[in-house]
Amino acid sequence: MRVTIPQLQERARTGEKLVMLTCYDASFAAISEEAGVDMLLVGDSMGNVIQGHDSTLPVTMGEMEYHVRCVARGAKRALVIGDMPFGSFQQSSEAAFHNAARLMSAGANMVKLEGGAFMAPTTAFLVERGIPVCAHIGLTPQSVHTLGGFRVQGKDDGAAERLVADAKALEAAGASIVLMEAMPAALAKRVTESLHVPTIGIGAGIDVSGQVLVNYDMLDIYPAKKARFVKNFMEGAPSVKAAIAAYVKAVKDKSFPGPEHSF
Repeated sequence: MRVTIPQLQERARTGEKLVMLTCYDASFAAISEEAGVDMLLVGDSMGNVIQGHDSTLPVTMGEMEYHVRCVARGAKRALVIGDMPFGSFQQSSEAAFHNAARLMSAGANMVKLEGGAFMAPTTAFLVERGIPVCAHIGLTPQSVHTLGGFRVQGKDDGAAERLVADAKALEAAGASIVLMEAMPAALAKRVTESLHVPTIGIGAGIDVSGQVLVNYDMLDIYPAKKARFVKNFMEGAPSVKAAIAAYVKAVKDKSFPGPEHSF
């Protein structure tokens, strides 16, 4: 039976850590959920790790739709989240709904939108029409050129306050989950404590509701330099499934991320 959003939210409230992992095909979907992953993010990170681009910006709606279909066929239990690619949701709430509906029809159970409080109206528009939303704040890779590169966000007081306000606005708009990327651990903890919905961190410390990594990173497949928050779980593991299971265990028992993976 498919994991539901209310079930995940209740688990987070009881203190259980949630586990998310990116996934782009049916085989990895089946292996990942057998290893205990709660949520599979069909991420636009495929632009980097599968397509070979230096950013996520070239990924198209058609490509996202195709990979969501692949993952949905392989996943029977895990919640499938489809990333909304660059240009598919920023223009208007109506355009966002049209494209989000495509991902939901392809098999997604939720969509993910990058952006802060300015995305609250679009988030509300989708949620009111039956499309669950995972918000994404902090380092938002689709804004890499505006941000001046892949940099830690929220390091000064003003930026930190804006991120707290962003998270609260997105929760108020109806976001079911708030994903935080590349943020100081203390700030991610503060955001988590200020919300009622679960938070998922990637480079956001241990004091969040759960963690996500790119599967090609944590399995040491992607050849480029890894971010500080990545750990190679394939090292010493006898199989891919065992490596993913080790990741799940490390998140659940709070041994990952360690201080060396945090900012």
